[in-house]
Amino acid sequence: MLKHAISVVEQQVDMRSKFYGRNNIAVYKGHAKFIDDQRVSVTRADGSVEELHSQEFVIATGSRPYHPPDVPFEHSRVYDSDTILSLEHTPRKLIIYGAGVIGCEYASIFSGLGIKVELINSFENLLAFLDDEIAVALDYHLRESGVMVRHREIYDRVEANQEGIALHLQSGKIIRSDALLWCNGRSGNTQNLGLENIGLRSDGRGQIRVNHRYQTEVTNVYAVGDVIGSPSLASAAYDQGRAAASANDKDVRFVDDVPTGIYTIPEISSVGRTERELTDNKIPFEVGRAFFKDTARGQISGEGTGMLKILFCPSTLRILGIHCFGAEATEIIHIGQAIMKQPETANTIRYFVETTFNYPTMAEAYRIAALNGLNRLSGY
Repeated sequence: MLKHAISVVEQQVDMRSKFYGRNNIAVYKGHAKFIDDQRVSVTRADGSVEELHSQEFVIATGSRPYHPPDVPFEHSRVYDSDTILSLEHTPRKLIIYGAGVIGCEYASIFSGLGIKVELINSFENLLAFLDDEIAVALDYHLRESGVMVRHREIYDRVEANQEGIALHLQSGKIIRSDALLWCNGRSGNTQNLGLENIGLRSDGRGQIRVNHRYQTEVTNVYAVGDVIGSPSLASAAYDQGRAAASANDKDVRFVDDVPTGIYTIPEISSVGRTERELTDNKIPFEVGRAFFKDTARGQISGEGTGMLKILFCPSTLRILGIHCFGAEATEIIHIGQAIMKQPETANTIRYFVETTFNYPTMAEAYRIAALNGLNRLSGY
């Protein structure tokens, strides 16, 4: 599995490298450092240095796993979300500290491989940005797959030796395992870039603040991708990069409508607002649901776990949010996203009722959910 993952990464890198050549883009391999706001020095692997001049720069250096200084990452049994990809043995039991997106995804993967997993979450619930109903479903299915989920737990210290790992929690518990996977946030790769030479600062997690044009505090320097923080998704970074490189103001689009894609087992994806957000903002809404176990395609493929949920305005029928949990959720969500991007008069739940879907398909869940929602309204 790990070899296949590495192979895919290599193919993606090779393909994009060819794009640079096709578009006559010069690539300089080395470590770049700002000299001033018009120049960078590039130090190559052989130690030679070249100076490059430009009127504008884009910082797209990505991020790395956050390493607290009191966690012994140098130990062979302690991993982060990058080094776990070089795992050469199968632990019988794994502690995952941090139940964010990456922690939950790895918990699904390792429990699916038959490994005992302890998932330590420092918050009240899993993934608070999700719709509450979806977050509860994820918690249930992780536990159903054998993951021990521990909420409201914060580490005190980590002990690692040749026999195993002992994670001491502030609550007094001691959790033991064969290995520890630390998934507690990421840091922007801004170290040693010479930001101080251009008067630019990063925050405590190495992230750079930008405006809606992706400009930093230095007007001719832009930043995109993980180095600017949320949403820290490849899909967003693609569009952020295009926006930052736009010569025209009209081509600049601030990327704030990115669908959530979480590759747990089952998958989770959502776009738009959650029930909690709508309730807190006193925005009336109604709910339409379709359960995958009730669809013909779900029954054929054996994918009985999952649900599509549409939140919509009861007066205008405008779609306010779509949330999906189950197989192919990250694909299914884009149908709803496409309708939500239409002009306000076209963005209504009626589209799904008045459109004929292929049968049997998972996309048919939109029609079922729309009818379910309309049936909750008086007069329908």
